[in-house]
Formats: sequence, C-alpha cells, structure tokens
Amino acid sequence: MDCWKGAVGHSWIYPTLIICANGFFSTMRPSEAFLTPYLTGPDKNLTLEEVTNRVFPVWTYSYLALLLPVFLITDYVRYKPVLLLQGISFIITWLLLLFAHGVVAMQIVEFFYGMVTAAEVAYYAYIYSVVSSDHYQRVTSYCRSITLVAATVAAVLGQLLVSLADVSYFHLHAITLASVSLAFLCSFFLPMPQKSMFFHRKEISETLPGIEKTVATVSSDRPPSCQEDKSSPSADRAPAPEQQTGNAKPQNHVLRVLVQLSKDLRDCYSSRKLLYWSLWWALATAGFNQVLNYIQVLWDFRAPSHSSAVYNGAVEAIATFLGSATSMAVGYVKVNWDLSGELALGIFSAMDAGSLFLMHFTDNIWACYAGYLVFKACYMLLITIAT
Repeated sequence: MDCWKGAVGHSWIYPTLIICANGFFSTMRPSEAFLTPYLTGPDKNLTLEEVTNRVFPVWTYSYLALLLPVFLITDYVRYKPVLLLQGISFIITWLLLLFAHGVVAMQIVEFFYGMVTAAEVAYYAYIYSVVSSDHYQRVTSYCRSITLVAATVAAVLGQLLVSLADVSYFHLHAITLASVSLAFLCSFFLPMPQKSMFFHRKEISETLPGIEKTVATVSSDRPPSCQEDKSSPSADRAPAPEQQTGNAKPQNHVLRVLVQLSKDLRDCYSSRKLLYWSLWWALATAGFNQVLNYIQVLWDFRAPSHSSAVYNGAVEAIATFLGSATSMAVGYVKVNWDLSGELALGIFSAMDAGSLFLMHFTDNIWACYAGYLVFKACYMLLITIAT
C-alpha cells in the first residue's frame, strides 16, 4: 500500500488521468445546447424577454464579481478545494434547473454557474502544481484536448437524443447532472498540491539548498512572457532567505505575497506588446462569452423552438470541431507571429465582427448558424495565436 501511495505521489500519470476525467465529465453536458428552449418551454414557462433581460445577465455580473477573488483563493488554498467547490456549484446548478421554478430560482442558477466558470482557473492551473515542468507540454495538451472532446461528444449526444430518440430537455438535464456529479467525485481523488504560484512558494524554496535554486524556483513560477520582458534581474525581486524562513505571521505573509503579485504584474505589463495583446484578449474573451450566453436566445427568436426543429447541439458540435481544428492548425503553420500576429489579429477580428453583423441582420436561421460557426472558429484561432 505504501508503495502504491509513493508511486501515485511521484507519478505525473495519476493526477493527469484524474484531472482529465474531471474535465471530461464536467464538460460533458448534453443539455447545455438546449438551455433556452428548456427555459422557455413547458418545463419552466419563462418568456424570452425574462430569459434575456432578467436571467442570463446574472451570470455575466456574478462571473465578473467572482473572478478575481476566486483566482486569489484558488492559489491560497492550492487548487483542489476550488475544484471541489466547482463540483458542488455544478450539482446545485443542475438540481435547481431540474426542480426549481420561477425567475428568481433561475437567477440563482446563473449565480452558481458564474461560480462554476470563475473556478475554471483551478482546472487549468492545478496540473502544473503536481507534475514537473518536463511534462507541462504533454499534460497541457491532454487537459485541453479532453474538454474539446467532451464538448463535442455532449453536443452530438444531445442532438441525437433530441432529434432521433425524442428525449425531453428535462431528461437531458438529468444526464448532465449525473455527469457533473461524476466530475465532483473525481475531484476527491486528486492529490493535494504542495505548492502554488504565489502563496506557497515558501514551501518549495525551503526544500532547495542554496540561494541560486531559490531564485530559479521563484523565477520559473512566473509566466514566460514576464521573464522575457522584465527589465530588472529576477534575483532583485526574489524573496530574501531570511524572509522565507522568518516572518511567520500569516497576515505578513499574505501582504508580502500581494506586494510580490503587484510587482509581477507591473513587470509583465511594462511590455507594450504584451499589454496590447492582453487588452485584446480581455475584450475578445468578454465578447465571446456574451455571444455564448445569448446565442441561443437569438436562435430561438429566429426559429422558435416550440414550432421549429432545433439543431443547437449539431451546430455546437461542428463549431467545437472547427475551433479545435483551427487551433491545431496554428501549431503546424510556420509563421513568425511577431511580424504577422497583428495582421492576423486584424483580419480575423474583422471576420468575427462580420459574422456578428450577419447574425444580427439576417432572418434566416441557417445563416445565423453559419455566422456562429465562423465566429467561433475565428475566435479559437485568434486566442491560440495570442497564447
């Protein structure tokens, strides 16, 4: 038994398998493509106006309010507790979707879904705290690929069940509840990380003999862009050895970490290029999330679900496949993004804007679907270039 625990503790395979299982089941939500028809249908009896103006905006503002606190808490508690919190929020979200009624209840659903999306940072950051840097590239591809696979499987499964098996939206949500519950169970089997990027650097540095290794550890925890664009030596910003071993008061430690975080942000964003790309990333992601939030409302307005066939799942599946294909293509295209990045940014951002105008002005549901496919594929391409 001790040998098994030792193997689990030192192997990168075990935590990667568990976090990938968590990512698969938490993303495998076949009901999500049919949320608006479900809310406006006989199950919940909400109007399209209530869904658009009173329910969906709650997610936007709750996500915005929770994002920064959850990010800091995630680092402080070392990721796993936030993954458990995300699992609980998932379960509450879908229990309310299944059994609660009324606008207020659906607003509470959106708040907990805001918690779910804010906690996604823990999923993408966890694996780097439990595996060595030698495996970063491999585990990153696994963790991101499994979510794309799960999203595609969920969309295809949902469309097949609705179109061919005539499964109700209620039962689709029941399947989703079972899937996110499995993701919650997977979280319990994740090994607890012993380090994090900011609040638990001390634990790593104390195990490394010598100041040079301490400085190297602190520097390696920073994003590569920060290391490339900083103007002062990393040793100047590294905590002194006496700081690491002394100063036991928790409040002093937290304050020191927040000061270090502010210095890291200042060093990173002293690069004008990084600042411009970060601003684009923030604005583009905000717009993308808004489109995802309201696209089903537009589809339901163009082709009401109570009187038309609904192909939301098929469209989401194709969009996810195109997004993953364009993202993968970037890795194989030999382009100097330092020279061509801004040009690609302008061209594909214009295509994104054009697809949004198309969806707004057309009355044809198929043109809306096509515009959404172009929009999502271009966004995934651009976000990969930005990365």
